[in-house]
Amino acid sequence: MSAGSGRHGSRRVLVTGASGLLGSAVARLLVAQGHTVRTFQRRPARVPAAADVLGAMTDPEALARAVGGVDAVIHLAAKVSFAGDPREFVAVNVDGTAALLDAARSSGVGDVVFVSSPSVAHHGTSLVGAGAGPADPRHARGDYARTKAAAELLALAADAPGFRVTAIRPHIVWGPGDTQLVERVVDRARRGRLPLLDAGAALIDTTYLDNAAAAIVAGLHRMEQAHGQALVVTNGQPRMVGELIGGICRAAGVPEPAWHVSGRVARAAGGVIEAAWRVRRFPKDSTDEPPMTRFLAEQLSTAHWFDQRRTREVLDWTPAVTIDDGLARLAAHYGG
Repeated sequence: MSAGSGRHGSRRVLVTGASGLLGSAVARLLVAQGHTVRTFQRRPARVPAAADVLGAMTDPEALARAVGGVDAVIHLAAKVSFAGDPREFVAVNVDGTAALLDAARSSGVGDVVFVSSPSVAHHGTSLVGAGAGPADPRHARGDYARTKAAAELLALAADAPGFRVTAIRPHIVWGPGDTQLVERVVDRARRGRLPLLDAGAALIDTTYLDNAAAAIVAGLHRMEQAHGQALVVTNGQPRMVGELIGGICRAAGVPEPAWHVSGRVARAAGGVIEAAWRVRRFPKDSTDEPPMTRFLAEQLSTAHWFDQRRTREVLDWTPAVTIDDGLARLAAHYGG
């Protein structure tokens, strides 16, 4: 089955976090497939033909309103950041997920797709042709990964007859409008503040936006096959970090990185900067993110690519947009 092409019976689906890039893409795809879609987030998602319910993952009453009358949930809402108050990560990512699962069970929801991240099983070393290892809150790197790992364990532990749960882990999602990777690369490259770590030689998997959305929706359609397990989703086209970053820079019309830093040095510096950022020793930039963290340095200097055979078999899904096609769409977005 090609991404998003199958025909399925209409369902009433709640999408949390639909004001974000990936959540919005998931909600739009569900609408296009004929499902009745409700979204839940703190600000309007503005997905045509979807009904908004506004609220926070920390508000049990708002969660109860959001799940009332739906039969499936796709849960993307999360605190996503390289830094921040650890208590906020726990409140949103762990406690919020637990509250959503409780509300969904009480409301009679049958299926839940928990959108996770491969970082929940990443210990800072290279991943070469890896599968979906078990989520590990103790050894995952950074507050985001640790709390997502804990939340994934909660979600999969809730899988039971009549309440099916699967975890889909899209890896490094990017595309037009992306602020997590693309805009950061473009902004720092434009200002000459974007180095390549270890010459950009690390081989990494990424996922184009449309492919990630289609795989997440496929997780809902293939719940009978997917429930109770975690599946990593990527384009299945590993590229060197330097090649991908160069492609993004060319698409946006900004200079490619011209200087290199040792990955070992970047990891050490990232740890120092991250610690200093937490106690506000340095002024914060407009994105409220430190320029480097140990986790980010590890991501940019170690290989992480994944075996996609089981994912594609279970989801009956293959990526529809190649990396090169995605870069061409990115260039069109920037007017190239």
